[in-house]
Amino acid sequence: MKIAELVKYRIDRFAEGYVFTYSDFNVDADKESALKIALYRMVKSGTIERLSKGRFYKPKSGIVKKLKPNEYEIVKDLLIDGGKAIGYITGYSVFNSLKLSTQVPNVIQIAVNFDKKGIKRGIYTVKFVRQWNKITKANIPLLQLLDCIRFIKSIPDTTVANSINRITLLLKELPEAEKKQLVELAINYPPSTRALSGAIWEQLGYNDYASKLQKTLKSTTWYSFNIPQELLPNRLKWKIK
Repeated sequence: MKIAELVKYRIDRFAEGYVFTYSDFNVDADKESALKIALYRMVKSGTIERLSKGRFYKPKSGIVKKLKPNEYEIVKDLLIDGGKAIGYITGYSVFNSLKLSTQVPNVIQIAVNFDKKGIKRGIYTVKFVRQWNKITKANIPLLQLLDCIRFIKSIPDTTVANSINRITLLLKELPEAEKKQLVELAINYPPSTRALSGAIWEQLGYNDYASKLQKTLKSTTWYSFNIPQELLPNRLKWKIK
């Protein structure tokens, strides 16, 4: 099979929105130039779109225009390595999925276990934030929820008060085993996250969880969130403004 035919055959079988690279075609090194030419011609014809250097996708068909891949497809190579989770999407898209905000800017935030500079992926800016817990596929939803507490002042199109109400409901609905695990994970977060988490747990009646977090905090440090007293009556106990 000629390279052009191979490329068309493979792409016809890709799902719409699937992001692929040269490695998806598994061609010999001496045929890489022909592969690049074939892909270039398909981009020119509009059959596929170029996301960024060496990365392409088969566009989804919308009512008016072709749709771009979802965020996971755009950054999946930064999230999984050899079947192991090495990062996860956080920030704006999680705020949106958890109904904390309706805004989804062209910024994709990824939490990783090391410091990393941001990159560009087409129209998207990919930014990295530090996660101090070991990342596993199982604990990602809990880490995403803790990130919402950590970045609560940065959630767009809402207020801190509204966000606390929503986060309190999400924490309350967690299964008991996940509540316990979330508290363990919170211990490795910054003090401000631990303080706000502890105050919420105490308000929900989980005094053991609250006490565990309070023991990790310095008694002289205050945390500024601009939270009304009526929303969090115990905020002064937790040194929260």
